[in-house]
Amino acid sequence: MLTNHLIADLGRLPDHYLHGRVTGVLGMMAEIGGVQRALSVGDRVTIIARGNKRILAEIVGFKGERALAMPFGTLEGVGLGCKAEVAQTEAVIYPHDSWLGRIVDCMGDPIDNGGPIYTGDLAYSLRSPPPPAHTRQRVAGKIDMGVRAMNQFLTLCRGQRMGIFAGSGVGKSSLLSMIAKYTSADVIVIGLIGERGREVQEFIHEDLGPEGLARSVLVVATSDQPPLMRRQAAMTTLAVAEYFRDQGKDVLCLMDSVTRFAMAQREIGLSVGEPPASKGYTPSVFAELPRLLERAGPGQVGSGSITGLFTVLVEGDDHNEPISDAVRGILDGHIVLERTIGERGRYPAINILRSVSRVLPGCNTDEENAIIGRARQLLSAYEDMSEMIRLGAYRPGSDARTDEAIRYYPLLEGFLGQGKKERADLQEGYGQLAAILNSGGVG
Repeated sequence: MLTNHLIADLGRLPDHYLHGRVTGVLGMMAEIGGVQRALSVGDRVTIIARGNKRILAEIVGFKGERALAMPFGTLEGVGLGCKAEVAQTEAVIYPHDSWLGRIVDCMGDPIDNGGPIYTGDLAYSLRSPPPPAHTRQRVAGKIDMGVRAMNQFLTLCRGQRMGIFAGSGVGKSSLLSMIAKYTSADVIVIGLIGERGREVQEFIHEDLGPEGLARSVLVVATSDQPPLMRRQAAMTTLAVAEYFRDQGKDVLCLMDSVTRFAMAQREIGLSVGEPPASKGYTPSVFAELPRLLERAGPGQVGSGSITGLFTVLVEGDDHNEPISDAVRGILDGHIVLERTIGERGRYPAINILRSVSRVLPGCNTDEENAIIGRARQLLSAYEDMSEMIRLGAYRPGSDARTDEAIRYYPLLEGFLGQGKKERADLQEGYGQLAAILNSGGVG
């Protein structure tokens, strides 16, 4: 079998190369001359630096009669006249079932010291378009996330795409790790985009653990890597998810975070000369976001689905900043994590009243909707008077609706809170919530 894969790899080598020369270097860009008419945006070149060091780069634009190449590494050792080798190959990866349990980089190469990995027979483009909208299956069939707050109040269906919006340190990674360990999805594909190196190890060994890793593929690009690698890691994550979707699997795609993908695209755009727009983000950022996020979703008839959860790092806890606003308009719902809830000691710190799943209430029975609606009414009534209650300014008996909400609130908060090592069952959750609502609350 290994011999067959080696033969297949040799067959993918290009039959000829073109060579140009480096004519200029400015910042993160190298200008390539001599072969610019044979190049287009997205093509790959290899720059031969001093010491025969080979640096892979991507064509990101043109200036005059020169092609602008951005490297996947650094430009150290690159000078005028260095050879630029043009390979007639597309930006593709070759996923394989054996990638489960492995950690790869944006090129699909293993980085977990687990030895080489097999490559599949089919090429998956890093920029493949989503299936045509009219050929896709409908979003349907609940998927158990293993988290009570999401299962009951923000129910997800197979093929749905949700955003997780939160500031730094509010518990995004912990929530993702709980979902990865406890979800009922067949396969999990996790993209860690622009993460700190220390947090990558903690996520893998402490949060995800052997159980979660066994049915996952991790694609990692840390914050110190060049913007092209961070951007491509997000695309590789979707390409791997598409491979398993085409095998008929229900895939859960977790990406942390879309914001860092947007930041990487902003760096690329500014280097090429794009004008900054909203908060410094270039127009290409807002063009690339839907192209990336629309790739998740239900597949065509006969294939599986990609259920997407994409985290958004809101700057300064401003949930209306440009990336949050753009992503919220693309996805099928949003989960809001609030710092004040975490400071009260309740995790996951999900604000139920500010979060929305657009498949609700259509995916539930009338009885389930009645349970959730009643619980939401009680939470809303409490939040309307929360400041007065905490200050001691509310007098019991002033409002029957508020009095009822005060009795139920501790029980509902206890239901929404969940430890990282605690798994919640989707169907059992409705019974637990109904029992709370039938208990009469606490005095």
